[in-house]
Amino acid sequence: MTMAVAGGPVAKTKQFFAEHWERGAPGTATPRWVLRFAYGMWLVAFAFKLLGSSWDVSWHFKFIRDDFAPPHLINTVGTGIVIVLVAIHSYTGLGCDRRSLRLMQAGLGLFLLAAPLDVINHRVNGLDLTAWSPTHLLLYIGTGVMLAGVLDGWLKLAEPGRFRTLVLTGLWVFFLENTFFPNGQQEYGILGLRAWERGAPEAEPSLLSFAAQQIGHPVDRTAVLHFTMPIPDWVYPLWGIGVSALVLGLARHTLKHRWAATSVAALYVAYRMVIWPLLVAGTFPASTIPFYLVFVGLAVDLARGQWATTAALVAAFGYGVLWVQSLFGAAPPFAWWTLPIVLAAVALAYRATAAKQWIRASYRRT
Repeated sequence: MTMAVAGGPVAKTKQFFAEHWERGAPGTATPRWVLRFAYGMWLVAFAFKLLGSSWDVSWHFKFIRDDFAPPHLINTVGTGIVIVLVAIHSYTGLGCDRRSLRLMQAGLGLFLLAAPLDVINHRVNGLDLTAWSPTHLLLYIGTGVMLAGVLDGWLKLAEPGRFRTLVLTGLWVFFLENTFFPNGQQEYGILGLRAWERGAPEAEPSLLSFAAQQIGHPVDRTAVLHFTMPIPDWVYPLWGIGVSALVLGLARHTLKHRWAATSVAALYVAYRMVIWPLLVAGTFPASTIPFYLVFVGLAVDLARGQWATTAALVAAFGYGVLWVQSLFGAAPPFAWWTLPIVLAAVALAYRATAAKQWIRASYRRT
């Protein structure tokens, strides 16, 4: 196998096309440098999508939607890199096997289908700010399936070591962010509502007027509440604590180190802490920060896969820290009655996973 040339992405891209651009089936033997370069570019692509989506939510709490708004363009750069990467994997068969490639292709297909549908949806329904709309959910699902394919490929093909762990951790941070993303509606919305109530609205008058007209209302608290906080209070903890605990459990299972879930959650929250002052400095709306996620990760790590302990600690740590945040006005409203549901759902999910692992282990022994 040839060694990678010294230099940056442009030099490596030239070498790749000069030496490896030929038709191949999924699972074709991949030089180490090609594998690392390809998955490094996946991280770059998802970084662009992360920056674009972070700015996008804040943008839509200030301005009326624009198809060519800067956050959309940044996100499009990431999507463009993804399209090129999936095309390369598909043509050469390098850096993937059949399953990981199919997941990458299916995820990209869903995303590319959702994008024009979302534009049409906005044309028909107007503002549609909510992060939970069907077309928005299809965008997240497409991205999630893509990420599942990338995670699957890297887990199978990367050789053990520090670099493998670092890339895998980064991919899980992106997966957690994509999964958690819809909850940003409430995190930005609660601060937007408070800003209006204290007489210093963050949204432009034209946006507030447009949002009020959609429900046939004057620009009053009812209209602003409908614009900023249209999601029921039970959604936030179910998704933020319950679903996040499942994602962090998967991250811990694949990373296989003691503080894996805590590390993934902490890195995501650290990113939110960095982007917060940057948005404020740019005069864009900010959000509350989900510090409780770090404690959900800590609960997963401390329980070490014990299903009952995991469920109990996730519920106690997640709701406990979320409640503390709410005391300081640093969290959206949430429904306490969801706690037993999260407790039961996490217990069942982890119990089913433990049973499946036991069955597999028994099968291998026989």
